[in-house]
Amino acid sequence: MSEIEGIDPHATPSGTGCADCDAVGGWWFHLRRCAQCGHIGCCDSSPAQHATAHWRSTGHPLVQSFEPGEEWYWDYPAGTLYESGPALAPPTGHPADQPAPGPADRVPQDWPELLHR
Repeated sequence: MSEIEGIDPHATPSGTGCADCDAVGGWWFHLRRCAQCGHIGCCDSSPAQHATAHWRSTGHPLVQSFEPGEEWYWDYPAGTLYESGPALAPPTGHPADQPAPGPADRVPQDWPELLHR
């Protein structure tokens, strides 16, 4: 397999949830995994939008969905969605019993009203 700039197939995920939300007691809607370093961040619909913040601070260009069963990649600089790409080190999604939004004990009742659209 040839190397793709911005993807390290050996980088393992930083955890099972958004590392930045976990650090401050926040919550997320969906999760994204940096394809270069494995950092798990929350999606742009989430209140804090940590996956995009990670790209802006590091320049790591690609994320893959960290939702179970999803394989798509997003290329931030190009603004392009790829339906699939190289396999990354497992796990490829958060635990199936982890709810979205999550984590369950930190999601406010009015969460749909708090999403970015």
